[in-house]
Amino acid sequence: MSAMVMVPGGQFEQGSPEWALDWLMAQDQPLPRIWFGDETPPTTQVVRPFRMDRFPVTNAQFEQFVNDTGYRSDAERRGMSMVYTDVGWQERENVSWRAPGGPGTSTSGYEQHPVVHMSFGDAEAYAAWAGKRLPTESEWEFAARGAQFRIWPWGDRWDEHLANTAELHAGPLRSLEQWQEWWRALYAKDGPIPRTTPVGAMPNRARSIFGCADMAGNVYEWTSTVSGLYGPDSVCDPTVRMTLGRYRVIRGGSWMNFRYQVRCSERMHGDPTGWSTFAHGFRCASDL
Repeated sequence: MSAMVMVPGGQFEQGSPEWALDWLMAQDQPLPRIWFGDETPPTTQVVRPFRMDRFPVTNAQFEQFVNDTGYRSDAERRGMSMVYTDVGWQERENVSWRAPGGPGTSTSGYEQHPVVHMSFGDAEAYAAWAGKRLPTESEWEFAARGAQFRIWPWGDRWDEHLANTAELHAGPLRSLEQWQEWWRALYAKDGPIPRTTPVGAMPNRARSIFGCADMAGNVYEWTSTVSGLYGPDSVCDPTVRMTLGRYRVIRGGSWMNFRYQVRCSERMHGDPTGWSTFAHGFRCASDL
């Protein structure tokens, strides 16, 4: 089982203050302010002490679960999962955690990389087998930054060598067009192969104050929290409003993102009814 760290709990202001969104709008990132509106206004949360996996769940750990239980992931049962191609997101047949890039690919040599193509149901099933659970959104953010606001787990100064993002592989990316150029070149060479790194491979200074690794980048991580807004006056993108009350919050960003999409307070929302991609994994939590 994965090593866990003790998170002492406490009170904090979940989400992003307005100055952080002002800062975002002054950076070289392509998204409009409304895209980050579901991070505001900050809301006071009290987190009870709990334990959090130090690392995302790996291919080797998920394989042990499968060998012990005979479990088949949602992607395997559906016969398909999502990958990003040279023309955008597409469902591809015969893609799953066993073949993360499609037929002809495998997890051989990637045993200590985070497992991908994980649906919400897959994550819950593994957590139950391990005697754990998925973290709430509040627990995840608190474990990533503690009571003090931090843009990234290590602080407010970006360092591309501290997180597995697109910028670890491509260098600083200043526009969506630069990102597309990087990805198209990789896709032409290797196809939709996930660019994960072994869990815990980043320097120790990249970890959160509680010792959690890979909380910025590597893989998106499911939480147990149903998607909702922090306040009735939150102004957010209409696509986010479509998820409210139905989807589950996803945190952490992934290997395919810009630095601004792997912030501690960044939120994404995923369909919990079997949807998965080649950038989605998870880590577990447990009560004390």
